[in-house]
Amino acid sequence: MPETDVNLRVTIAGLELQNPLMVASGTFGWGEVFEKVQGFDNDALGAIVLKGTTLEPRKGNPTPRLVETAGGAGIINSIGLENPGVDAVIRDHLPPLEGCKAKVIANVAGGTVEEYVEVVSRFDKADRIDAMEINISCPNVKKGGAAFGASSEMAGEVIAAVRAATGKPLIAKLSPNVTSIAEIATACVETGADALSLINTLRAMEIDVDTRRPVLGNDIGGLSGPAVKPVALLKVHEVYQAVRGAGAPVIGLGGIACARDAMQFILAGARAVQVGTALFVNPMVCTEILGGMKDLLRRMGETDINDLVGTLKLNCGE
Repeated sequence: MPETDVNLRVTIAGLELQNPLMVASGTFGWGEVFEKVQGFDNDALGAIVLKGTTLEPRKGNPTPRLVETAGGAGIINSIGLENPGVDAVIRDHLPPLEGCKAKVIANVAGGTVEEYVEVVSRFDKADRIDAMEINISCPNVKKGGAAFGASSEMAGEVIAAVRAATGKPLIAKLSPNVTSIAEIATACVETGADALSLINTLRAMEIDVDTRRPVLGNDIGGLSGPAVKPVALLKVHEVYQAVRGAGAPVIGLGGIACARDAMQFILAGARAVQVGTALFVNPMVCTEILGGMKDLLRRMGETDINDLVGTLKLNCGE
């Protein structure tokens, strides 16, 4: 089957992407670092998701901030949303992305609903921002630090508020650290989210036996990488089943390191995927995944990636 006969173009929340591959927030900086890697091309990506951005600058958590898990199956990070603040991002980091063929998606974080709204309002005025991913794993400082994404009520509250602040596509990024991710996904769609991305990291800890202390400076962090992929696949399947009737596309992430990983998420219901931790191991992994997905489509006798979304066949039925 000729390469021209294989279609990887997908549409997410009204945005047409040249392929379903995105780079995950927090693993790609502002898009400038990987451009220095020989052979890497930002233009080849479907979308770049920028580092998490808050209203004011944040220094982040104390070090150490990263620890590798046993067997190299993942990393636990506790960066703490270090960033220069939304105004600096717009001023310093968006201009270099002008002309980039990949879509650019801002990742928005905040400690209050009002902060989310203010960051979204400022990104709304930035032409280079094509969509916004709302990180609802952030703690609500007005409600004792409980994450916005911990309940459908709080998730709906922040999504409804930012929906009123922008006409650009909104993607709600969901946490797996909840009782029912499908319930929260439904609430996000009902209150204005155009799409959903999942999963964010799993809460985790590593302990130094010699010092009897946590390895991370902030004690706990978020687990990502191959170790979380089975959990992420299940959550994507659950959310896809919950929101498919509403027409909200799902973006899958969590441990994707090769084309087969990416295709598993597509079959589970994702229309696009994000690659994160694998970039730290292999900076060229995105190029390899894209080529591998085309090869997989040909071997499967398919011509359009969209035809495979959600086509998982369960052994025990629905």
